[in-house]
Order: sequence, then C-alpha cells, then structure tokens
Amino acid sequence: MGTVIRLAGQIDAEPTRAAVRGLAAYASHAECTRGRRHAEPAAPTRSEYQRDRDRIVHSTAFRRLVYKTQVFLNHEGDLFRTRMTHSLEVAQLGRSIARPLGLDEDLVEAIALAHDLGHTPFGHAGQDALDDCMRGHGGFEHNMQSLRVVDRLEQRYPAWDGLNLTFETREGILKRCSRAAAETLEAAEPGGVGRRFLDRTQPSLEAQLCNLADEIAYNAHDIDDGVRSGLITLEQLEGVPLFDTYRRQALAKYPQLQGRRLLYESIRRMLSTQVYDVIDATRAALSRARPASADEVRAQPPLVAFSDAMRRDSATLKQFLFRNLYRHPQVTETTDLARQVVRELFAAYRADPAQMKADFAARADSARAVADYIAGMTDRFAAHEHRRLTGRSLFA
Repeated sequence: MGTVIRLAGQIDAEPTRAAVRGLAAYASHAECTRGRRHAEPAAPTRSEYQRDRDRIVHSTAFRRLVYKTQVFLNHEGDLFRTRMTHSLEVAQLGRSIARPLGLDEDLVEAIALAHDLGHTPFGHAGQDALDDCMRGHGGFEHNMQSLRVVDRLEQRYPAWDGLNLTFETREGILKRCSRAAAETLEAAEPGGVGRRFLDRTQPSLEAQLCNLADEIAYNAHDIDDGVRSGLITLEQLEGVPLFDTYRRQALAKYPQLQGRRLLYESIRRMLSTQVYDVIDATRAALSRARPASADEVRAQPPLVAFSDAMRRDSATLKQFLFRNLYRHPQVTETTDLARQVVRELFAAYRADPAQMKADFAARADSARAVADYIAGMTDRFAAHEHRRLTGRSLFA
C-alpha cells in the first residue's frame, strides 16, 4: 500500500498498547498509523486520530456545515437537518457500532465528522449543478472535494496547506473515486489514498463502518424531516416494512401513542435494530474472514455490512424516500432553483473572477478555483451572492 510515513519520534507499534484500549487486532491502531504527509512530533496526550478529529472540529469547513442542508434548504426552516447535524449523527452511530466491534472510535468519529466537508450548498442539487458546470474541467464530486478541503483548502498552519490528517482519516473521507481521479491522486502521492481504487482493495473497517453509519443516519433523519415537513405521512410509511415493524412495536407497548411521539419512538427502535444488525452481521463476517490485522482487512471483501434481510429492507426504504420525498414536486421545485443559482454563480465568477474573494480570484485562470469557492459556500451565502450578482431573488 505504499511507503509508510513515520511520525516524528514514532517507534514501531506495540499491539499491547492498543489492547489496553480494547481494540481488536483488525482495528486501525493509532500506534500503527501510516502517518501524515508532513511529519509532526507526536502529541503528548492524544492519539493521532484524536488529533485528526480535533483539527476537523476546529476547521472553517466544519463550521460552515451548520448552514449547509440535506434535503430541505436553509431558508425552509431551522429544525431540518443540516450537514453538521447529519455528521454528528453519523459520528454517534459510528461510535456506538465501533466499540463492541473493537474498532478505533476516534478514527470513526474523525471520518464521520469530515465526510461531508466538501459538499456544496443546496445538497445534492448543488453538487449535480456544479458537476455539470465543471464538465471539461475534471468534473466535481463531493468526496474528492472533502479530501481537497482537508489536504489543500484549509489554511491554518504556517508550514503547509490543509489539516495534515493521517492517512487513515483521509482514506476514510475518500468514500468514492473514479479511476481517472484515482490515477491523478496516485501520480501526486504514490501508494496514497487513491491506490486502493486502482488495486480494488478495501479501506479500513472504520472507514467501512462510516459508510454504513452514513446510510443509517440519512434514512432515519429523512423520515423525520419528511414527516415534519408534511411531504410524507405516517400512513404512507405503513407500507414500508423497515419502519412499520417498529411503529407496530411502539403501538403494542404504548397503544395511545400518536403523532410526533409515535414517529420518534418508531425511528428510535428502527435505529437500534439497525445498529445491532450491523454489529451481528459484521461479527459473523469477521469470524469467517479471520483478519489478523488492518492490512489483512484491506485484501478482503467488505466486512462491515447489514444482514441480507436488513439490506433488503433498507433498500426498500430508500426507494420509498426517493419516490415520495426526494422526488416530491415541492422538493424538486426548490432544488431546480438551487441548480439555477449554482449555474449562474459559476458563470458570473468565470466572467468576472474579481467578484470572488481575493484568494480565489488570484487563481482566476482556473475553473477549479470557481468550483472551490462555490463548494465552500453555505446555502444562505450562495443565495446572497446570487442576489448581489444578478439582482434577482429566486427563493421566497
């Protein structure tokens, strides 16, 4: 997997130190990290993954997540999920699953908190619009952008760009990557985070876990936000087995339960069952594969997974949400406007780069600079900039 980058002052890891922290042999041991792109002395009181988490929490990109939205845009209400609340929920679910599996909770948390740092304003609509604008310029994909944020765009240190995170955190952030993008990464960083996409190997168990925790979190909170918005109803959800099983359980114990309390209790039970399902299914997969180290995990098929039955039920839920929420006329009307905002911002900045902040305007010859600038915007700042540049307000 490439050259190991030792931390300054780092010695060969002793597995017993990780064992004291309750980690399994197949976990990503901070003592065995492949290190950072720029060597740093070890911290006296924190593991390398704890340092990563702290750097992410204190980053500018993380603060912006509070005003970047999931399904509903920022102006539509202040109780709907944002990228920040989503990331916190993924981190909580991830830690709940990591501990009984003997995985490194700090690494899981760091990946979870950083996985959406590169998301555009206006959710997936903004990403799709920016990708369209970037055709012919390398395209745009939010996982690659999240890596770009932590590797280059954050400017907090005097000696280098980015947050200088460990290989394992960066690997987990890069959930998806095209072959062309992986080849570009490999050319710049031989044996680095792009290599596994060329070798078709797996990331760490902690990274695999974050991918699944992400899915569990957004399915649950999109049900919550969808019902809260009035776009989907509890009655519609009776046709979704993964939800209705737990609605029935809740009513069996609390026959008078209704409305929001019934919704919350059903979601709570659904989340708990999914967490336990992942733990059980993953333990079974680990028992069959018997990896003795994190490196042996990489050569296996994915090991963190739902059971077959839960995977089918989760897929049915996603199909329901796609048809009834993500493609609801009220949602598509708003996201169509969001795409227009992103497209018109891109055109305006390309025509007059001086309209961007100075750091980005200095790279005026690059469409990537415009993409970086727009991707870093919150929903409200993007809407404000669009009004300033066009004199029009598309959102009521």
